Amino acid sequence: MLSLSTLETPCLVLDRSRLIQNADRMTARFRDSGVKLRPHTKTSKSIDVARIALAGNFGGITVSTLKEAEYFADHGVDDITYAVSVVPEKMPRIAALLKRGVKLGVITDQIGVAQELSRRAVAEAVCVDVLIELDSGERRAGLLAGDGSVVTLGRALHDLPGLRLGGVLTHAGNSYQCRSLADIRQVAEEERLAAVTAAAQLRAAGLPCPVVSVGSTPTATHGLSWQGLTEMRCGVYMFGDVFQSEIGSHGLEDIAVSVLATVIGHRPEMNCALIDAGALALSKDRSTAAPGLPEDIGFGMVMSQDCRRRIGSVRVGHVYQEHGMLTADGPFPFDALPIGSRVRVLPNHVCMTAAMYDAYRVVEASAGPVTDLWPRINGW
Repeated sequence: MLSLSTLETPCLVLDRSRLIQNADRMTARFRDSGVKLRPHTKTSKSIDVARIALAGNFGGITVSTLKEAEYFADHGVDDITYAVSVVPEKMPRIAALLKRGVKLGVITDQIGVAQELSRRAVAEAVCVDVLIELDSGERRAGLLAGDGSVVTLGRALHDLPGLRLGGVLTHAGNSYQCRSLADIRQVAEEERLAAVTAAAQLRAAGLPCPVVSVGSTPTATHGLSWQGLTEMRCGVYMFGDVFQSEIGSHGLEDIAVSVLATVIGHRPEMNCALIDAGALALSKDRSTAAPGLPEDIGFGMVMSQDCRRRIGSVRVGHVYQEHGMLTADGPFPFDALPIGSRVRVLPNHVCMTAAMYDAYRVVEASAGPVTDLWPRINGW
């Protein structure tokens, strides 16, 4: 049986026990709320992970690419929301999924897109559920709740052939900018109000709005009211990362994914060491460097091989393509990290780090042994 001492490095390690604990916690939070949990699978991109997240829930997922949608459909998931602004050129792949019996919802905030989507849907002889994307504060994409454009687009989606108005959807990505529980709860309420306000607009105009969808891990974790909502979409809660721990979404001990790396060099004159995990293994995400957070952990927090303890103040201070440079506050602990020893690096942003790999090495608990290999997919 493989162990953490014999795996080739760098590799992506998934602690199954922590994953189950994180998934169960979120499922329990919404079990009696009247709100369906529709887990976002853009981070895991793995059917094995998705099955754990779906346990005890209604069976629908959220994706960010059509490749994810096709992959999960191939594994029996048949209720999918594609939560990135749709472009009509993707209609052949959307139609192919619909013709397989997949209930696939797409999103837009553009009436011109809706019109072209309609033309192509008619040509493909399919009917597409379309949700109106709302901007609840992130300022990325979406219409503003209360604006007349919500009803204008809603009427177009209701009336255009080949389309069906599915409801409204928003994502409070701005919750990542919060630095206190009170701030997260305020953003959660703003997210909820945006969605229910737009839903009320549509219904007042005589239009249907069956789905009122919101979601981000911080707001799902700390929001106080779900009144008027029908579903919650969140995803990073399954794995966690150092950034999410620093904004209070979970504890460091809940982080389920890490990168196993080997110490490959010492530079005593520079007070640092090198590992075989660099920018391509860890990503270049620097989210913990944002103002107002407790600690900047560089490109990753360095833990012992069993991931049970942090090694002093060691962090990945610099990354090159295939090299990571370990730095520390004060004298570097060379004796604790001899050449050939192994460390587990907790990621800043697990979505970016996981995207570098094609599989998870699964351990049942933080110390191993390695019990499984779970493939994941990448691409668009």
